[in-house]
Amino acid sequence: MNIVLFGPPAAGKGTQAKRLVAERRMVQLSTGDMLRAARSSGSELGNRVAAIMDRGELVSDEIVIALIEETLPQAEHAGGAIFDGFPRTVAQAEALDALLAGRGSQIDVVIRLVVDDAALKRRIAKRFEEEGRSDDNPEAFAVRLDAYNRQTAPLLPFYRAQGKLVEIDGMAGIEQVAGEIDRVLGAGVATAAAR
Repeated sequence: MNIVLFGPPAAGKGTQAKRLVAERRMVQLSTGDMLRAARSSGSELGNRVAAIMDRGELVSDEIVIALIEETLPQAEHAGGAIFDGFPRTVAQAEALDALLAGRGSQIDVVIRLVVDDAALKRRIAKRFEEEGRSDDNPEAFAVRLDAYNRQTAPLLPFYRAQGKLVEIDGMAGIEQVAGEIDRVLGAGVATAAAR
């Protein structure tokens, strides 16, 4: 089973993905984590990624898709992937659909965590204070949130038209959000965990 956790930066996608990985033994494909790893590698690509992230801009589709393609075999072996932070645009969603179809797979469900902008700004300020991630500085976050709102809005009708979009109140507590996700995934939780 392949799942997309959808929502703006700081909506809680990473928290829920880590929980699902532990319960389902699937592979989390977090573009944020992949990009941070590339950034800290000191490689030429990592330095390019660092400069883009420091400006609060989005990394090119080609770079992100290449990172995902490298990890897909591991996800397939584990029984599926949890996509966290990707796709962000319709072009990326179409590229992901094509990549998965070429491997005899697909996205099964898209879970959107709905959180308002004011709450996101509070979350990011707290995370910046606690973790000190440079991509969470307030200026970069404002650019990321604006890019999310502009570029990812078309993904809602894209996945709704495929009958895959489910919306969950991301303002609820972590355990309540987790319960709603489990409800959406239904019997698939036990089946996937048993693999």
